[in-house]
Order: sequence, then C-alpha cells, then structure tokens
Amino acid sequence: MERIVLFDGDCNFCDASVQFILKRDPKGLFKFASLSSDIGKELLAAHHVDTAGDSFVLLENGQVYEQSTAALRIAKQLSGAWKFNYVFIVIPKPLRNLLYRFIARNRYKWFGKKESCILPSPEQRKRFLSQA
Repeated sequence: MERIVLFDGDCNFCDASVQFILKRDPKGLFKFASLSSDIGKELLAAHHVDTAGDSFVLLENGQVYEQSTAALRIAKQLSGAWKFNYVFIVIPKPLRNLLYRFIARNRYKWFGKKESCILPSPEQRKRFLSQA
C-alpha cells in the first residue's frame, strides 16, 4: 500500500510535522513530497486535488485524504499512543476541519516560514519523492 504525504514545504509547522512522522514511522510506511514540487503538483493534478488553504494531503492507495482526515489517518499508522488519536474520526468532518483550517490559516503567523531546508539523513532522503 502506497502512502504519500504532500506538505507545505515552506511552513515550519508542516516541516515539524514531517519530522514528527519520520520519527514515529519506523516501518517507513510514508513517503513525502512538497505540495509545490513538480512531483507534488503532478500528484495533485492526477488526483484532481485543489490544495487552496491545505497544508497536508495524504494519498493512500489511490485515495485522497485532506485536512483533519489526512492527519488522523496518518496518526493511526504511527508507533506509540499516537494511533489512538484516530478515535477523533467520529467527530463530524466539518467540525474537525474547522480546527484544522484555523491552524492552517495561521500557521505562518504562529510558526513562521522556513529560510533553509533541513538536510535529511540518507535513510530519510529515500522517503522523499522530491526536494523541490
């Protein structure tokens, strides 16, 4: 099963989220690409996804998950107690996404933008589809 996380490559919070996933995904289930990279744009176009306001998209086995659903589906696959956050999937999506969109709208103001990229380890680099 293929799992690709598309993320806002400029956002400090999104970068921290990717680092968080990398540390808690010992099986290497997730691969990553920036939303603004060529491969990210190709994947979004192929799946007919408009990411206006999104900072995270999960492509899982041909399905597209956005906003809070993407975050919860990712958490479900992580090691440790993080998988138990998936119980919040029972909250209606419109309510979950209100919180998601509030954080997404304010992510640059609260967490800033990256001025330089973190260099992933060789092992982590294999999990990134594109560095652009």
